[in-house]
Amino acid sequence: MEITNLVLIIDDAQQRRHDLSTVLQFMGYRPVATASRFWEEAVKMHPAEHFCAIFLGEHLEAERSLQALLVRVQRWSAGIPAIRVDEPVPDTLQVAFKRQIITRIDWPCSKSSLLSALHFGQVYREQWRQTQQAGTTPQVELFRGLVGKGEKIRNVRAAMAQVADKDVNVLITGESGTGKEVVARNLHQHSSRNEGPFVPVNCGAIPVDLLESELFGHEKGAFTGAVANRKGRFELAHGGTLFLDEIGDMPLHMQVKLLRVLQERVFERVGGSESIGINTRVIAATHKNLEQMIAEGTFREDLYYRLNVFPIEMPALRDRPEDVPLMINELIRAMEKQGRGSIRLSSAAILSLCRHEWQGNVREMANLLERLAIMFPYGVIGIQDLPEDYRHLSDTEEGDDGVTDLFPDSIQPAGTGKVDDLAVLPVGGIDLKDFLTRLEKSLIQQALNDCNNVVARAADKLKIRRTTLVEKMRKYCMHRYEEAAKE
Repeated sequence: MEITNLVLIIDDAQQRRHDLSTVLQFMGYRPVATASRFWEEAVKMHPAEHFCAIFLGEHLEAERSLQALLVRVQRWSAGIPAIRVDEPVPDTLQVAFKRQIITRIDWPCSKSSLLSALHFGQVYREQWRQTQQAGTTPQVELFRGLVGKGEKIRNVRAAMAQVADKDVNVLITGESGTGKEVVARNLHQHSSRNEGPFVPVNCGAIPVDLLESELFGHEKGAFTGAVANRKGRFELAHGGTLFLDEIGDMPLHMQVKLLRVLQERVFERVGGSESIGINTRVIAATHKNLEQMIAEGTFREDLYYRLNVFPIEMPALRDRPEDVPLMINELIRAMEKQGRGSIRLSSAAILSLCRHEWQGNVREMANLLERLAIMFPYGVIGIQDLPEDYRHLSDTEEGDDGVTDLFPDSIQPAGTGKVDDLAVLPVGGIDLKDFLTRLEKSLIQQALNDCNNVVARAADKLKIRRTTLVEKMRKYCMHRYEEAAKE
């Protein structure tokens, strides 16, 4: 099986290079850390396809050095995603090289930002592999906010990649809260219209008697209160994208008018007689079953086929539980970025949330995490802290084998003031027993080194009992455990 847990760190800042290498090693990756001028020598012993990401830090010659470095990196392998560490991405960098830099993280970085960056890297690699297998020139783009590694969300990303640059109507279906507007915004951003406006309209939130004016605009004096000419959403979206959310809530008489506009590409303002041409891409979305509505006579079949040129169905969150941990990290990262607090979840709490039904999908999850961040600011959320409706583990599953004693709150980037744990599943999988053994031995040895082999002080540092530490040292045949036991 392909090994993809190697990570290349290119950074002329020696301390940051060392610290990032240590963090990634704890996370189960195998870092290759080097200064910028020596990176080609450092990777000679490893095939390029074994690397899952490149971290790019400081370069002595600033932006000229970065572009020169990326030229060499792309010659080596353009399929490896690059992550910029702390330093800015120069505006003068050519687009071909900016595409490979998938994201930027601050330093010191939080766990959620690092996880998100590595996840985006995995998506980049998957899309690169798909384009190569299809025999096309790889033009890999990442769709922001579409977090997940399961088959269903991968299919959504693949469909989006096919239609993003095609100037056709798209119909996005799926339950409320699954991220239909996220898809629409990504399609706009990755289309040839991305410099034009993205204009969203919620067809269910606008009163029926005002919907026509909202969409097509009105002339002065067209009705009571029309004191001036007003452009509608179609005009405002000229050269860009019009997003018709909840299209299933549009009344029948408006469906007729919308159909005419989509067919003839012209419309008239309310109270006007001048025909106005449109240059607007239409993306529609609904949580309703339009085919059933057609059978019931509440939605026009001809409009359905006009909108449904390219369908995209968003899967419910409960149908992709493997994506729940990644979604949690992404939402927490967004909260931190917006300054709305932060939390961390225990493994038991995450497992319990993976088993939840999520009737409100991602929106429900975001609301839950915001509530927990208010109730337990910067805390570690255990299953007992979750609302009762979100607890789906038995008493035996909530147990702890003592490994969490070795994850003190002090293991975090200096100065963040936030609790952070380092457990994450690498993209290539992991031998969990071996990983935990190596991690436990490493932390014990570090504590002993910091405390001059004084077991009592090392036990305090690890937040475990002295006798427990002595037993663990004996178990692992660690240096001087016999002398330490007699202290």
